[in-house]
Amino acid sequence: MSFIRPHADRTVAPAGITPAPTDFEHPPADPVPWAMRWLDEAMRLPTPNPNSLYVATTSADGRPSVRTVLLRSFDAHGAVFFTNRQSDKGQALEATHRAALLMHWDHFDRQLRIEGAVTHTTEAESDAYFAQRPRDSQLNAWASDQSRPVSGMAAMRERQQQAHARFEGQSVPRPPHWGGYRIALERVEFWQGDPYRFHDRVVYARAGAGWTATRLMP
Repeated sequence: MSFIRPHADRTVAPAGITPAPTDFEHPPADPVPWAMRWLDEAMRLPTPNPNSLYVATTSADGRPSVRTVLLRSFDAHGAVFFTNRQSDKGQALEATHRAALLMHWDHFDRQLRIEGAVTHTTEAESDAYFAQRPRDSQLNAWASDQSRPVSGMAAMRERQQQAHARFEGQSVPRPPHWGGYRIALERVEFWQGDPYRFHDRVVYARAGAGWTATRLMP
């Protein structure tokens, strides 16, 4: 068996970007400001999508699946992303109403994990986000039956052209099957890597209106 080993040092932060130190021995009572600080620091990284979010789901019959989306909002109410709700991930979320999330930042050797119940964003929230998308992205939301089979690029281009013709000279409304999901913050874990795998970990779990924080082994 051969083993995969990276050549680059993945934990070297770009010049001028130094994350604030974290005291895992004395974690704050509320994980939300801590998570928001990590997100703010990550958004300064010169990487294409520092808000990349892995979304893990299970189907109604228990089949696991994971994919990457983009985090679009985060606060005490949860983490939000937007998608076609008729896609495979949408169907899984509608079936189980639960998801696990992971954000990973190599430059900082950090991970943020979230688990919780899934609900729809409001119609107003979905409309507001859709309205600020580029027009071509709005049209493609109409053109694509996400996750469904297609014969090839020619068929996709034809559907794209049909969407352009349908909404020519007018604003593009949000498709009824397209919108946001909000994952509640029921369990939030902070992970800070160590080069010799002696990682720092703290996990928060909801306890009534507050939180309990627990240190975890690496």
